Amino acid sequence: MTKLEILVGLYVKNDALYLEYRKAMTPILLGIGGDFGYDFVVGKVLKKETSNDINRVFTIRFPSKEAMDTFFSNEEYLEIKEKYYKPAVEHTTIIRSYEITE
Repeated sequence: MTKLEILVGLYVKNDALYLEYRKAMTPILLGIGGDFGYDFVVGKVLKKETSNDINRVFTIRFPSKEAMDTFFSNEEYLEIKEKYYKPAVEHTTIIRSYEITE
């Protein structure tokens, strides 16, 4: 089975709000067959290809590009993003997107 995975770097400026974001959006992600893979809090970035600061890195998986598009356009998700993600995260960096076979 092939899935789409995205490697994301964030600069989280409010950990409490970001945690609320994750709690609220995860059921929607799981509902479309997505999930998180890895999740790291980063202490020091030695090299990057962006001017954005990064203090959090994770992978997010989707069963297909269509499922990803459905997730990111979901009205409930967009409300959660507005309420929690936007005030919690200063920068979002999509490091890579790739297909994985499980």
